[in-house]
Amino acid sequence: MLLYLLLVLGLLEEGICMNRPQTSPPCLTVKMIAHCHNQSLQQVPLDLPSGIQTLDLSNNDLENITEDPLMIYSFLESLDLSSNQLSFIQLHSFKEMHQLKDINLSGNNLDSFVYYGLSGIGLLPYVETLDLSRNSLYNDMTGFFIQEAPHLRYLSLHENSITTVSSDMFQGSPLLEKVDLHNNIIMDIEEGAFEYLKHLSTINLSMNSITCISDFNLHQLKVLNLSNNSIKTFHTPDSDEEYLLENLDLSHNKLSSFPQLPLVNNLILIDLSKNYIRLGTEPSGDDQDWMNYSYQLEFGHQNSKNISTVPLPRLIHLDLSYNNIKSIPDDFFLTIPALTFLNLSKNCIQVLSLGYFSGLNSLVTLDLSSNSIQNLSLGTHSLPSLQELYLQHNQIHLLEPRIFQKLESIVVLHLQGNRVGPCMKGLGKAKRRTHTEEYRCIEFFNIPSLQHLNLRENMIQRIPHSAFWGTSLKVLDLSMNVGVKMKPNVLSGLEKTLEVLFMEGNGLPSLNVDLPLFTHLKYLNLSGNQLSSLPEWNSNCHLETLDLSLNSFTDLEVSNIQVLENTLKTLSLYGNPLSCCANTWISHMIQRTAVMFTSLNATTCNVSKLYEGEIPVEQMNPDICEKDWKKVNIIVTLVLVLSLVAIGICFLLYFYRNRLNRKYKA
Repeated sequence: MLLYLLLVLGLLEEGICMNRPQTSPPCLTVKMIAHCHNQSLQQVPLDLPSGIQTLDLSNNDLENITEDPLMIYSFLESLDLSSNQLSFIQLHSFKEMHQLKDINLSGNNLDSFVYYGLSGIGLLPYVETLDLSRNSLYNDMTGFFIQEAPHLRYLSLHENSITTVSSDMFQGSPLLEKVDLHNNIIMDIEEGAFEYLKHLSTINLSMNSITCISDFNLHQLKVLNLSNNSIKTFHTPDSDEEYLLENLDLSHNKLSSFPQLPLVNNLILIDLSKNYIRLGTEPSGDDQDWMNYSYQLEFGHQNSKNISTVPLPRLIHLDLSYNNIKSIPDDFFLTIPALTFLNLSKNCIQVLSLGYFSGLNSLVTLDLSSNSIQNLSLGTHSLPSLQELYLQHNQIHLLEPRIFQKLESIVVLHLQGNRVGPCMKGLGKAKRRTHTEEYRCIEFFNIPSLQHLNLRENMIQRIPHSAFWGTSLKVLDLSMNVGVKMKPNVLSGLEKTLEVLFMEGNGLPSLNVDLPLFTHLKYLNLSGNQLSSLPEWNSNCHLETLDLSLNSFTDLEVSNIQVLENTLKTLSLYGNPLSCCANTWISHMIQRTAVMFTSLNATTCNVSKLYEGEIPVEQMNPDICEKDWKKVNIIVTLVLVLSLVAIGICFLLYFYRNRLNRKYKA
């Protein structure tokens, strides 16, 4: 009996133990990486494997770091302490961690460290990357953390409250290669602050309050970001020493002239967008809008210095968009022979000869959009490598008709928002045109390299036949030319190349294009017209997107759109007076194919005159049409019977009337 009781008690105890809730460890360790983030930890856990190499303690509630817990993990290579509440780090906490290469301390309260009266956090023997961003640090406080970092190569101090970069700020980190100081309040950089950093290659000083860069002499630097400051002048002293600078970003500043760059340089990319730069010497009555009078007195003599005095033999990318450029000096680009990308958009250019770009034999992309260009001229064999030309949103209306035929390599041509239209192929041979007629249209045919043409919003009145013959157009946009008249065979010659066609918003009552012949067409937009019929599609077509919205289609059955269901991905039909019973294929396509209907809820159809109002096409039911036809048949039969009865009654009345008349006469 006693043994039985002991056995029962043992089983009960075991059951109780088995049902105790098991507390899961706060950290997950996978392949020597300990994931301890978002665990509300208040101290460094002590029960992790001692051989871990990466420890993630981000997004916890740690307030201080002491030496003892970290000593356990001597093999650590990466330590993430970001987004905690750290305000104290014990001196020499990382001194014995010889494997530690990466420390992330961003998003803490390290600005409070100064109140502890300590000299710093001590030696960071082999740390190469240190992130101190978002800690409200200011000026000399950075010294507490990097005064003994002999191997530090990358330092992030962005989003702090630093106002001055002192001459001794980085003395404890002589091997620094990259320094990120963006989004501080830096107004002053003391002389010698970066000069002794012989390995320094990248500095990010964007989003600060710097007003002037004078005597730039960082020969070792390769990348310099000074965007989003208030810089009015950038000056490099005259010197024959080579500068390694490759990437210079001075966008979003207050420069009124081209910066004075090193005479011997390796610049590859320069971004000067969103400044107040003028390149010409033309007078301007609105100088006060671009720079104050005192600045003109101090630096006005430098404005005459042209870029041609500084060769830029390796420059391939130059962005001058969003400036105040009205004209371009003749010799401006002579010293930039390797340039492949030039952006002059959003300026005030009115008259431009592409001869100004002579010597730019490597230029691939030229953006002149959103200026005030009215006239454009181009010499023969100019810009032999140009592939992309952006001229949209100018005021171009008179051009030499063959201007674009002179561009031997042109692939992309954007002319949206101008006043140009295509000429008829061979018109010049058929009859002589006046000078005005000659320059009111452009010959887009016989440009074999052209693949993308945008003529949207050009107030084109007519498009002649074979207007694009002899091109390799894959994308053509003829949209928003309200009232345009299209001759038959407008797109002749594009049957084997055209893939994307935009023709929306033209108000077309009919389409003089045999679309099924364009077997490579994948995208077709015909929305916003007055079309009521389409040619019949066939199985050779590979259309993927078809937009027929906002037209006058009632019956699309004859166009055989359902034959496209194997390739079609998107179909738009809303805004048409569709007949439900004439388009029963729509119901099949909705229910049994993968075609996506744009604005399906807004796509409606009319069942018949017997039903008032419209129904969504997704509620379309062929049975309704069958019932409708039955009702129509009944009504028709009833009308026929009644008609026959009426005719019979009329005949009988006529017969009896004649008999009565005869009796009366007798």
